[in-house]
Amino acid sequence: MSSMELLVTLLLLASPVALAKSSPSLPAIFTFGDSIFDAGNNHFNKNCTAQADFPPYGSSFFHQPTGRFTNGRTVADFISQFIGLPLQKPFLELHIQILNGTLKRFPSNGINFASAGSGFLLDTNKDMRVTPIQTQLQQFQTLVEQNKIEKSIIQESLFLLESGSNDIFNYFLPFQTTTLSPDDYVDSMLTQVNKTIDQIYKLGARRIAIFSLGPVGCVPARALLPNAPTNKCFGKMNVMAKKYNRRLEDIVNIIPTKYPGSIAVFGAVYAITHRFQTYPARYGFSDVSNACCGGGTLGGLKQCGREGYKICNNPNEFMFWDFYHPTERTYHLMSKALWNGNINKIRPFNLMALATNFTF
Repeated sequence: MSSMELLVTLLLLASPVALAKSSPSLPAIFTFGDSIFDAGNNHFNKNCTAQADFPPYGSSFFHQPTGRFTNGRTVADFISQFIGLPLQKPFLELHIQILNGTLKRFPSNGINFASAGSGFLLDTNKDMRVTPIQTQLQQFQTLVEQNKIEKSIIQESLFLLESGSNDIFNYFLPFQTTTLSPDDYVDSMLTQVNKTIDQIYKLGARRIAIFSLGPVGCVPARALLPNAPTNKCFGKMNVMAKKYNRRLEDIVNIIPTKYPGSIAVFGAVYAITHRFQTYPARYGFSDVSNACCGGGTLGGLKQCGREGYKICNNPNEFMFWDFYHPTERTYHLMSKALWNGNINKIRPFNLMALATNFTF
């Protein structure tokens, strides 16, 4: 090897950014979680009452509602675009198309299984007929067992996992019937996290990105809770989210040891979002408290698009789109931080590094 070749090799090894740009893209993304990722699964579940398949959802990018709980793209969409893949379609849409013969086989760029309103706990929003993580995994497992997805593709693909916000928000609902303490409740959530990781690994997942919860206690929908403050974030809820996040990161850190051949990253969504709230002008936000689209206190008492709602003039200046969910611009900023951010945003390395074919 010449001295110049040696220098180039050393530079590549030292630079995950250079590696990412020079390596082939991942073949597919498989996504599991809640409304942060849902690309429209709930729309194709006609029994589900948690819906965003009406205007003005989708108005800023798709120019029509897609079932996504925002005005445009989600984190899963942006990550897919950064990698260079077509957006993944909802599993239930693909399943219907396979059954009626309009689609011959499941696409090779991955599948989105996420369901808005779902959680790690089976009882979370069960009355809304959302699809919990356990059922999402069963859907994926069935496709793998029936050879509807090539196993070689699975091992090279990126797996995105995010859930838990609905579990924690529901803990504070006035009609919540759980007798568990906050710590025991978090324990029960993390038990399901471990089961989820174990299952996707057995089904072939090797590149895994798990995202923390954001500051759940800051969503405008806290105005629906009788004991929550509206002039500041709901501290008790955020304390619970942070406890969950700390222990979630511990789980992520041991994945490579516990599951040979796997690599995993922890997306610090709480920290990323907290920076938006702390330095709004730096990120182009004029409002980090109220929903752009909704009604009542904080815009959090009425769902966007429902009778009597109001909408802001410039969604890009708002951190929240509706009573629970960020705007597309917030998702874009969040996605960029996860894609090429430093260890304060995602660790031990970012998604750009995880998306390369480099062996860690």
